[in-house]
Amino acid sequence: YAPNLHEVVKHEILPNSDLAQWFDEHIDASPDRLRFAIESIASYGMAVGKNVFETAEWSGIIALLAQKFTRADEQIRRVYRRDAKLFLCHSMRAKDANIRQALIDQFPAIGGGKIGQIGTVKEPGPLHGFAKDKWAALAVAITAKSQWETLELFPLPKRIR
Repeated sequence: YAPNLHEVVKHEILPNSDLAQWFDEHIDASPDRLRFAIESIASYGMAVGKNVFETAEWSGIIALLAQKFTRADEQIRRVYRRDAKLFLCHSMRAKDANIRQALIDQFPAIGGGKIGQIGTVKEPGPLHGFAKDKWAALAVAITAKSQWETLELFPLPKRIR
């Protein structure tokens, strides 16, 4: 997501190990220009399973890898789901469908079909191809853009190079 253009540059769902490899392969490509916001997990008192713990572990791994792409004075920020709900929908009761609609409403309807922001294959909109976790990632990106200074820092050790 390019916040200065309010444009989705690329969207893809990758296995965590492939994303970690991408960082390795691109470490020399334009460092010192990127900001990272990572969706973080919050406890709401419910029992959780293995996937939640693996997600928490991978969040830390990705943050460490991302640290090599940030300026020395930039930090990596956490975006909790509640942050996105409140920013995009102004309600903690918002569900995935509400978040999706709030995201759609932020983009121009320049594609074909019923929802011009998504569009069709022949006339794609700016959100063409969005599904599943891509909506959550876009919610994190847009929330981070607008709330950057107030978001919690991702706790990291001193810079690893």
